[in-house]
Amino acid sequence: MTTHFYQPKDGHGLPHDPFNAIVGPRPIGWVSTHNEQGQLNLAPYSFFTAFNYTPPIVGFTSIGAKDSLHNAQATGEFVWNLVTTDLAKAMNETCAVVPLGVSEFELGGLTPAPSSVVKPPRVLESPVNFECKVTQIVQLTTVEGHHVETWLVLGQVVGVHINNALLVNGVYDTAAAGHVLRGGGPADYFTLGPEAKFLMPRPPSAAEQQRKI
Repeated sequence: MTTHFYQPKDGHGLPHDPFNAIVGPRPIGWVSTHNEQGQLNLAPYSFFTAFNYTPPIVGFTSIGAKDSLHNAQATGEFVWNLVTTDLAKAMNETCAVVPLGVSEFELGGLTPAPSSVVKPPRVLESPVNFECKVTQIVQLTTVEGHHVETWLVLGQVVGVHINNALLVNGVYDTAAAGHVLRGGGPADYFTLGPEAKFLMPRPPSAAEQQRKI
């Protein structure tokens, strides 16, 4: 097997940076916040994931000091909203760089709905919302110790809204939700359907094996 090797500091030598495509597809961090004056912001982040189970902690990365970062720093709160296939176009509209005071909710034809625990609103049309309180904001550094103009915003999930239609016998149906996932190309997105599902139970622990004896 031959491989294409490169050191990122020297460039990848390809038509498009493969890094995002390899680390993916990724769920989109569709983050709603507000600033000190109460002005709303809604922005999608392609670097988003879960970091802990108990307590649940999620995080998004702001490449550059963007409004979501400022608002999360100022208020200590944000809401993550699930992007589904029927909301993909609206999500894309909220990517637009607009002047302060222009509402991304209006750009996307979306409804800000009151949250239950935090002050920033959630997206009413989204079937899943995580209300979050900021736990850490970390500016990334290089191996040489130089700061990068990128910040990781971590938040503990303190409230969860799930559309009841996605709970089948109490189990969340990922395929039915139609998650939209970000790929690595300039416009690459993916979704999940039942055909992508396969079952693979974890191997039993030593204690479980002992009980069977």
